[in-house]
Amino acid sequence: MSVMVQALDANGVKTVDVALDEAVFDAAAVPQLLHDVVKMQLANRRQGTASTRTRSEVRGGGKKPWKQKGTGRARAGTRRSPLWRGGGTVFGPKPRSYGYVVPRQVRAAALRAALSGKVRSGQFMVLDSLSLEEPSTKAFKMLLDRLGIAGRALIVTGQAQHGDATVKSCRNLPQCTLVPTQGLNVYDILRHDTLIMTKDAVSVVEEAWRP
Repeated sequence: MSVMVQALDANGVKTVDVALDEAVFDAAAVPQLLHDVVKMQLANRRQGTASTRTRSEVRGGGKKPWKQKGTGRARAGTRRSPLWRGGGTVFGPKPRSYGYVVPRQVRAAALRAALSGKVRSGQFMVLDSLSLEEPSTKAFKMLLDRLGIAGRALIVTGQAQHGDATVKSCRNLPQCTLVPTQGLNVYDILRHDTLIMTKDAVSVVEEAWRP
């Protein structure tokens, strides 16, 4: 079984029907899987560099501030005490990693659910090809306008080299993100309004994520 969509050329004109693999682009919606994978992605992006000094790391405190008895004040053994201003911090944050990994089967199922959600909601487009001879943000913006793209767009291509003209043309548009097929992920799919894929990208995604 397959799902049929119309492919478009660079002018937004319909060309041929493209058959999408039902196993990849018509999977069941499982919100919990989407939540789990997005949570993992955001956790892996956290730097975890916050750090505080404990009482053993703050400066000073080598001498007892005053004698134990006879002053009328509370007992004190060091200026490093967490009770004192400038003293150490108790149970404060230390550098750590927040990252973790969910099983590959879960990530694959979530990706198929995200792709299928875009197809069912009509927020999915297939392009015959996408290439520019020279970098031009204006030309890329005109291409999006011809396609009728409004809002944020995620564009997936079969191959996207860092220095090629298409990548350079897209990166100055804040509402547009261009990634190769190996960079496709659930979080980017969900946070963009429209998902655009080239024909060769569709073939690669189907081959890679077919259950």
